[in-house]
Amino acid sequence: MERLLGAPLADDAVRRWPQSGEILRGKARIAEVESRFQGLKLAVTRRHACGRVIVVEWNSDYGDGRVYRNVSIGELQDGRVTRVADYWGEPFARPEWRRGLSDSEDVRPHADELTEE
Repeated sequence: MERLLGAPLADDAVRRWPQSGEILRGKARIAEVESRFQGLKLAVTRRHACGRVIVVEWNSDYGDGRVYRNVSIGELQDGRVTRVADYWGEPFARPEWRRGLSDSEDVRPHADELTEE
């Protein structure tokens, strides 16, 4: 994986997946995990750039026939993606095959910490 969000990926890039509480560290690890996605179909619908921030709206089918609406937010430094957070669908448990490939992240707030506005 050399590019993400339409820009070159930095060697020390960090990718967060809050729905599964995972963090992938480094271009090589991101590429390793993404190389295992089989049957993933996606389409970028909009790409927004504002200074050092890129926001990409995209749709995907993870192989179950359901279309998910997703958003990825990336940060650029020297023209390379250094950080990205992907938001999609509903929360899910980290797949067993990714244990050891991704770090855990405690994503706050949890459901019992949300308040009504």
